Amino acid sequence: MLKDRYALITGGATGIGRAISLKLASEKCNIIIHYNSSENEANELKEKIVSEYNVKCMTIKCNLENESEINNLFKTVKFVDILINNAAIELTDDFLNKTKESFDKTLSVNLVAPFLLSKHYGKIMFDNKWGRIINISSNNALDKYDPATLEYDASKAGLISLTHNLSKYFSPYVSVNAVCPGWIMSDKVSNLNKSLDGMLETEEIKNIYKQRFGEPSEVANLVTFLCLNDYINNETIRIDGGTL
Repeated sequence: MLKDRYALITGGATGIGRAISLKLASEKCNIIIHYNSSENEANELKEKIVSEYNVKCMTIKCNLENESEINNLFKTVKFVDILINNAAIELTDDFLNKTKESFDKTLSVNLVAPFLLSKHYGKIMFDNKWGRIINISSNNALDKYDPATLEYDASKAGLISLTHNLSKYFSPYVSVNAVCPGWIMSDKVSNLNKSLDGMLETEEIKNIYKQRFGEPSEVANLVTFLCLNDYINNETIRIDGGTL
């Protein structure tokens, strides 16, 4: 069902995005890997996808804070069947040290860019009477709050609201869902855990029923399942191992 479809994955070169790129490629999707700073990782992943899965793959650099760069992305990538809004930034500092600039930066990447991308590509999907938009939110948007990541949490909550509105607007042809991961052992989380001598994982798994962090491939499996299923729509799906 996904063979020969075109999928754009923002932040698709590393972490969860990388796992999604690989999994969709395994379903014979053609892949567009968006990146901002991870050029080497994007190019290496492109080579891997082309050689292992024999599908089309391209990389594209875009600073999602910049609307003009997003407009240039539209000029280069004119059509997609699947949009995965995965790219995000998370700024961690004391609540009283946060600024309007930090809030604006986070919202621009995590919420405004998905809005612009979904508006543009959702219209194309609707006109073609088939499409999937999947927004990678977070369980921070649901019931896991931390003032140190206030901007991130707010942006991810907004992404869920955007999901519901997009699903309504682009019905009946475009299925739009949100996925809310908890702790996922990406390279970033793994490095943070190592810097804390494993204490991050030790402390956090106390609040996870499955007693472990998730793997990027598990999120990718869920995203792919949603791409394959036409009747799951307007849903917010938690993938966090069950949390206290």
